[in-house]
Amino acid sequence: MTLAGEAVADIIRSTIHTDGTASMCSVSLLSDGGSPASSVFTAMKGLETPWGVSVFKVSADGQDANVTLTQLSQMVGEARRLRVVSRCMMMVVVSDDRSFLSSFAELSFQLRLLVWSTRLLVATHLPLQELQHLHKVLASRNAMLLVTDSSSVSVRCSVYVRLPYSAPGASPLQVASWTPRRGLVHSSSFTLFPDKYFRFASAPELTIAVIIMAHHDAVVIDDPSSPGGKRLTYSGPITNVIRYLAKSLNFTYRYVMPPDGSYGTKTKDGFWTGMVGLVKRQEADLAIGPLSITLTRTEAVDFTWPIWYDSSKILAGRGRLEVDPWSFLFPLEPLVWAATLGTLLVLSAVTLLEYPYLYHRRASFFLWLDDTYKFLRIFLQQIVSAGVKGWWRRLMFGAWLWATLVLTRSYSGNLMSLLAVRFSPQPYQTLRHLINDPSIVMIWQSNSINAEYLRNMKSGIIHEVADLEPKGRVTYMTPMEYMVALDALVKPGTHVLVDVGSTLRHLMAQHFTLTGQCDFYTSREGFLSYISGVISQRDNPIVAAMRNRIIALAESGTFVRWFMTNIPNATRCLNLPKKFTVRSSLSLTNLWGMYVVLGSGVAVSLLVFWLEVVSVGVLQLGEHRLGVY
Repeated sequence: MTLAGEAVADIIRSTIHTDGTASMCSVSLLSDGGSPASSVFTAMKGLETPWGVSVFKVSADGQDANVTLTQLSQMVGEARRLRVVSRCMMMVVVSDDRSFLSSFAELSFQLRLLVWSTRLLVATHLPLQELQHLHKVLASRNAMLLVTDSSSVSVRCSVYVRLPYSAPGASPLQVASWTPRRGLVHSSSFTLFPDKYFRFASAPELTIAVIIMAHHDAVVIDDPSSPGGKRLTYSGPITNVIRYLAKSLNFTYRYVMPPDGSYGTKTKDGFWTGMVGLVKRQEADLAIGPLSITLTRTEAVDFTWPIWYDSSKILAGRGRLEVDPWSFLFPLEPLVWAATLGTLLVLSAVTLLEYPYLYHRRASFFLWLDDTYKFLRIFLQQIVSAGVKGWWRRLMFGAWLWATLVLTRSYSGNLMSLLAVRFSPQPYQTLRHLINDPSIVMIWQSNSINAEYLRNMKSGIIHEVADLEPKGRVTYMTPMEYMVALDALVKPGTHVLVDVGSTLRHLMAQHFTLTGQCDFYTSREGFLSYISGVISQRDNPIVAAMRNRIIALAESGTFVRWFMTNIPNATRCLNLPKKFTVRSSLSLTNLWGMYVVLGSGVAVSLLVFWLEVVSVGVLQLGEHRLGVY
């Protein structure tokens, strides 16, 4: 293995020479304490490694396997801490012990030792057929395998790379060889530690998790070439993203759908549901989603750069057009009504202050009452037959006549328009409106980020909504159940749907495509804002490979265009007017508010008349008694 140590040194030296970032990496050696490791360490002493060399040794000779595994776990943990504080690290694992290498591979995943910036070189004498247990770590990480063959007359070291998503039984790709006479010789177009995730060389087939949504659909078709003779097909704007990534990264794909048809959340027992669960359990390689980024989900999967930004809203039925019986108050704004009545009071006050200087007290009081009554009659468009004496009184009455003429003409014109108006009620604009209405039931998406918020919030308005679940006012459904719920529950007005705004818009568009009617509206207020992206397994290099591609897709606006314009009638039911003008005869429904005012006035006048009669009777009785005594 002495020559193998020289081969390792030449590989590290060549990597540093061809890759400038490698010169900034520290070098770590992990071995099982066998004699080959010492020769590798001796050969590595001649390397220029300004960031240092660390050596981790696990003695396996004469020890119990559990003790060795414990020591190896500790060493891998220490190596991970070194990797975290280092700018980058090149790790060399040397062993001829199959179980040692297998345990290292498993622990490197469990303890998250290897990320793409960490280069791994495994050096061993074991033949390739005995190294199948290293397939996963070699294929999914920035790793190479150095196999020393000393069975022939001359020692020969071969350097292999396993391609991403290759089958476990597939032969690795040889990228270089080393002999004492010729040194390190490249045997393929691949460089040492190639960026094999930038574009796949072998066009592997990836599994992509999808679910049925308002703007996407999945159909199972017959396909003899697929396992079981069936194949899941998917349609919608997300398929554009899948094709874009597939062409850019050079992979083929097939779809898989989670049993519960949801995005995925973590249950109380730690199990992950939905698309997140498929990706975490490696039953799917990607989930395009896009899925909302949360702290809990980042503990299970890795997210790409955000591709979509949105917030939750409320979807409710528009209901029937209604008539507002108090529309006769709407031609004038409240401020105009207040200014008009204020002006009337000012005119009355001015005359009250001026009359005492012109007439004696008793005459001025009755003249003031008469003028005030005339001001009121002019405002109500009643006849004023008595003459007005005095130029200053004529000036005030003329100005008031002009003002009330303009005001009443404007009022009557607007009133004729408003009596023909129907309005569409949209009462649910905030979560507070939903909470305060005991007759409404809220539908939330099951196993989604919203369901996670309802389950975990300990205070605030979301917690108040969660408290309504035991009362039967909160229920959960999957996206594939939404269309049935719209017609059966939301349209009649007994339920509302709370979900991401884009999903609600697409539900409205799909309903319009089917029925030709806009029967729903969304709330103006948004809440629970989200940023969403594509997911894959933790530390999967494909996430970094998709980063720049996703950024280009998002910042160019291409994804938004695909997402919003590939849906028929996507904007047809957005920003609909709340009021509608109709041509029909006026009925009691339109005018009962005015009759209420008339009736109230008659009732008040009768009350005043009764008080006058009573007061006159009391006065007459008093005068009679005074005359008697």
